[in-house]
Amino acid sequence: MDDEAMMRRALALAAGSAGGPFGAVVARGGEVLGEGANHVVPGRDPTAHAEVVAIRAACARLGTHDLSGATLYTSCEPCPMCLGAAWWARIGAIAYGNGHAEAAAIGFDDSAVYEEMRRPLEARRIPMRRLLAAEAWEGFRAWKARADHVMY
Repeated sequence: MDDEAMMRRALALAAGSAGGPFGAVVARGGEVLGEGANHVVPGRDPTAHAEVVAIRAACARLGTHDLSGATLYTSCEPCPMCLGAAWWARIGAIAYGNGHAEAAAIGFDDSAVYEEMRRPLEARRIPMRRLLAAEAWEGFRAWKARADHVMY
């Protein structure tokens, strides 16, 4: 399938979604690796955005966390969480239909999240504080020292 066919599949998934008007496809070399529709409400999972569902499906199918060279086709410009998921999955490119403004126009406004991320930790709406840093570091140190640790 070509780019337009992949995007049309993402749009069809969005149109049929019970969880919100979002659909996504992960593909590489014209082959669909994973797809998904928004499943937040029916799945009672705030992380079940279409892009995350599609990335999880692709990773499960391939048996890896690394989707290098794949393209994420999504009905809407990814939110910060979905962009982070694409980043950590090493997605090579993203193609999207609607942008931030269109999502905001129907009630899905990510601007507060982007604004929050620019604030210093002490000024954020969700209070954050560091706790047991030395003990936490020991866990990191022990993991890095393991011969079988895998970077991602």
